[in-house]
Amino acid sequence: MTVLENTPSAVLVLAVGVLWASGIYLMLERPLTRVLLGFVLVGNGINLMLLVAGGRAGASPIVGNAPPSVRMSDPLAQAMVLTSIVITLALTSFVLAMAYRSWQLNGHDEVADDVEDRRVARHAAINAPAFEDADDVETGETLDEEAAEVFDEVAGDEDDERPPKDERAPRPTKDTKEGPR
Repeated sequence: MTVLENTPSAVLVLAVGVLWASGIYLMLERPLTRVLLGFVLVGNGINLMLLVAGGRAGASPIVGNAPPSVRMSDPLAQAMVLTSIVITLALTSFVLAMAYRSWQLNGHDEVADDVEDRRVARHAAINAPAFEDADDVETGETLDEEAAEVFDEVAGDEDDERPPKDERAPRPTKDTKEGPR
């Protein structure tokens, strides 16, 4: 039986599959900490996959450093793994910051459903166009009334009826839990 030099080990291929499967499963969960762990597992699976794709180990990839009969290792796979590590670290730090901020604001890190997403899902379930306001029967509010309740900090339109930001009453701080005196 002839074994090719570029045939990867079945254990490594299985490890890549397990890392990918468990990482994607975790990324589909609600809490951001599980999503974070999913990103880390998928990132490690990508790194392992790139190293497996680079082939078996060989001499250092410097011309003239090894005898001509010894095969050199592929430096491209190693460079791509380093790039993947940097990208995974950046993505991990971003999701970690989002989870921390969510924990500070809400006391949990679970991603909540969006009201508009639920409305679109209801319309899709009954195969109705998404631009109609069919939820006013259920709640008694139209989309315009629901939108008026939403606070937008980036208000800068001429049509905005709220007073400018400096004329509004200040919000209570975390320390006092009450308005101005």
